[in-house]
Amino acid sequence: MTFNITILLILGGGWLSGRLFTRIKLPSVLGMTLLGVFISIFLKEQIPPVLWDIAPFLKSLALIVILLRAGLGIKKSVLKKVGRAALFMAFVPCLFEGLSLTFLFYYLSPFDFLTSALTASLLSAVSPAVVVPSMLNLKDAGFGKKREVPTLVLAGASLDDVFAITLFTLFLGLLTGEGSGLGSTLLSIPISIIGGIISGLVIGLLLSFYFKKYHDRLKGTEKALVLLTISLFLFQVGEWLHIAALLGVMTAGFVVLEKAEHAAHETARQLNGAWVFAEIILFVIIGSSVDVEVAMEAGFMGVFIILGGLVFRSLGVYVATIGSGLSFKERLFCIISYLPKATVQAALGAVALERGLPYGKEILAYAVMAIILTAPLGLIGINILGPKLLKKEFL
Repeated sequence: MTFNITILLILGGGWLSGRLFTRIKLPSVLGMTLLGVFISIFLKEQIPPVLWDIAPFLKSLALIVILLRAGLGIKKSVLKKVGRAALFMAFVPCLFEGLSLTFLFYYLSPFDFLTSALTASLLSAVSPAVVVPSMLNLKDAGFGKKREVPTLVLAGASLDDVFAITLFTLFLGLLTGEGSGLGSTLLSIPISIIGGIISGLVIGLLLSFYFKKYHDRLKGTEKALVLLTISLFLFQVGEWLHIAALLGVMTAGFVVLEKAEHAAHETARQLNGAWVFAEIILFVIIGSSVDVEVAMEAGFMGVFIILGGLVFRSLGVYVATIGSGLSFKERLFCIISYLPKATVQAALGAVALERGLPYGKEILAYAVMAIILTAPLGLIGINILGPKLLKKEFL
């Protein structure tokens, strides 16, 4: 299969599968993801290797587009309203799930304690690729507007990933002997978050000045191109410096909205158009990274452990939203929204295997199983139950 045919299959097939699932009242991105799974099962050997080489970049680009859209849609007043609850949502559910999974793996699998903790931290990350687009759709439709529930989930999920990835890095370092120690690694969590926010603030302020000064000379597409290019640069620098680059990208969008609102709205409209393509590419590639045969190696015990972790994650979400002023239905919606996993598990699932760690193959199987179980569950729950649990309000 040529590269051109492969791109045609991804874009055309992804669009058609998305439309089909919309017609049967299921999330369109679920159809795109399942197309990717189909490609993984039946066509993986025929896909040109160059696609797998550029797949990480394409996923990162799509994530940057959606997080820019998120940042360009969050006002300062809204962020203040959800700030405290979003902070708790960033680490409490992750800790609840991570601790429970650590002990479940330790007692129900052959893993030693550190391997159990490594696998638990890998599985504890919620998927921004699934959650953020769903929250933006509900936000645009006016659901949960009074208490800004979609924005709360959106902000919390972005920080949740930073926390989980940092813990994964900590345990990976301890297992390989390459770590820098428990204290310094834990300290890297706030440093990573603060570094991401500061870099986003600086870039947001510079872009706001640039957009206002040259407002009449730049078309909306050019503004979007500049913002996207700078965000890609920030993402790459963030990889080198180990800061939360995706959080910085969202922060940059937030600052542009505050300081150059007209340019922000203009840019957001252009990014909405780009998301049509980015969404298809992101979810088809995520689906294609799923190896069903590998997932089956986790067995029924894997299903039990993963579901057990979700129970404790749900409890963590409930605890994190105490005192937030949310109703029971809104808190239930937050629980459902924090179920899906895909992005981090697809990106880091094979790391232990690649580093030659014991049980690397089993860790990959659990990561793939987590995607298969939770991504459809979360997508269907958010799209079907979201409009029923959240009030539609335009304030």
